[in-house]
Amino acid sequence: MNEKIPQQSLKGCKPEIHYPCVWQYKVIGMERQAIQAALSKKLGDAPYSLSESRTSKQGKYISLNLELTVHNEEQRLHLYSALTADPSIKLVL
Repeated sequence: MNEKIPQQSLKGCKPEIHYPCVWQYKVIGMERQAIQAALSKKLGDAPYSLSESRTSKQGKYISLNLELTVHNEEQRLHLYSALTADPSIKLVL
């Protein structure tokens, strides 16, 4: 049976993540080439896969799925911070 859990009971709950694991970020920006260049610069030689997710209705934004192996929480959070700091990337989920 799928019982719904009230949202307020989830506050402060942190998911248990077992490292290393494959992690996926959704990266949103305006130009695919600029996003790819930023990812290449931030990730260096680390293996990753990148696939197109969707384009906004008016074609202004593009979202890409970035998938890679993260080895610990520090690496995962550092990568998130590095990606959000890049001016060609508007949002990281």
